[in-house]
Amino acid sequence: MASTSRKIHERLSVLSQFCHLFAFSLRKPKAQLESGALITSIDIDVGSRLIGKINNGKNDLSIHERLSECRVGEIEEETIPLILEFFDLIEVPVTFAVRGQLAETRNETIRMLSRSSVKHDIGAHGYYHRPFKDLSRAEAQKELELISKGFEKFGIRPKSFVFPKNKIAHLPLLHKFGYKCYRGEGGLPRDGMYIKKVGQLYDVHPGFHLGCTYNPIFLDRIIDISARNRLPFHVWFHPRDLYETKGSTRININRVLLRLYKHARKRASQENLKFETMSSIIDMCT
Repeated sequence: MASTSRKIHERLSVLSQFCHLFAFSLRKPKAQLESGALITSIDIDVGSRLIGKINNGKNDLSIHERLSECRVGEIEEETIPLILEFFDLIEVPVTFAVRGQLAETRNETIRMLSRSSVKHDIGAHGYYHRPFKDLSRAEAQKELELISKGFEKFGIRPKSFVFPKNKIAHLPLLHKFGYKCYRGEGGLPRDGMYIKKVGQLYDVHPGFHLGCTYNPIFLDRIIDISARNRLPFHVWFHPRDLYETKGSTRININRVLLRLYKHARKRASQENLKFETMSSIIDMCT
């Protein structure tokens, strides 16, 4: 049953990659950069099994339709160090969008990210991982206050924001709290290769949700489009997207991330592609 489900998922992923390549090949480039850019953001929805225990199952459905918050936290505790190790080894900076509630626990994730040998962008992913569209202005402001207070303990002032469930709302509040960019709402017809200013913030728009399936025929060609046309290509994923069974994460990192970034490295060596975070790419646009 699991094997059948995976095969269906792989076929859908390959179809999605083909559709993205087809769409990006036809679209006329919007505002171009000095060079192409590969941007990566990683959504840490929970970060620790303990958070699931603290919330006592009340937040399960805002995290995953099948897995409990505890289980997602457990998976992320196993996968995040391996993902960080990978990006540190290849010396590529990425955006880690961290759930603010993680700062309540003694989990080492935030400290580990901030002490990395590579200057990663540590952004925010809500406090309780509640969709901001479901929050009143006062509730959203409270969450942003809690994030600022929690991250302050680690000497972090987040500049990038990834909305839980990718539901965009309360943008003026983000600016008030010092954020300069967010990841817009993606999905097949909405994904794109652009950055646009919305009010006082920048939408570093998503280009592709990267999962456990990677086809070099399609995604490598999208990276080529980014380099050739000097456009931003923003890939994103959850740590759990690289997890299938215990011990499988490193295999999937090599099968997906290593192959993808190896091709991007080749383009970068030709000096027409750079690796950027959500925060750093804004510095190129301002």
